[in-house]
Amino acid sequence: MILTSYFGRYKYIVNPISICGKAPDWFDGPQYKELAPKYSFFKDYKAGLISEEEYTKFYKKEVLDKLNVSNVYTDLYHKYDSANFTLLCYEKVGVFCHRHLVADWLNANGFKVEELML
Repeated sequence: MILTSYFGRYKYIVNPISICGKAPDWFDGPQYKELAPKYSFFKDYKAGLISEEEYTKFYKKEVLDKLNVSNVYTDLYHKYDSANFTLLCYEKVGVFCHRHLVADWLNANGFKVEELML
């Protein structure tokens, strides 16, 4: 099963994979930066210069549209040789975040993804 979560729940995570541009210094798990947002629009969003809608548009165009979903899943699977892994970034549950866009993208393409709820 594919889960999503954030670094604050790290102690509950099975097979964590960071999908951020920069994981925390203490994180020693695998990273998959191909799913990280581009710094330019990430910075603009955090500064309040673009909306969630604009961020979503940029993220899809600049990241997801350039990837093959089956290849991404295969790459993620091979990080642990397991279909059970958790995609991590920084934002808490309920806060807009690119991991939710990744989950929607994977779900829309036949891969079941859920947020880890504790």
